[in-house]
Amino acid sequence: MAKKTVATLQTGTKKSYSKVIRMVKSAKTGAYTFKEEVIANDEIATYFKK
Repeated sequence: MAKKTVATLQTGTKKSYSKVIRMVKSAKTGAYTFKEEVIANDEIATYFKK
């Protein structure tokens, strides 16, 4: 029989993360590219102020 694995390493507060996609215009060609990053939810507001 197979054993069921249980994650016991998660203790305390959990941070939740989100995938953020930002459109950036290239200075060289003028074309738009997309930057994708995974950041913590409390840092989203400061990420878009850049």
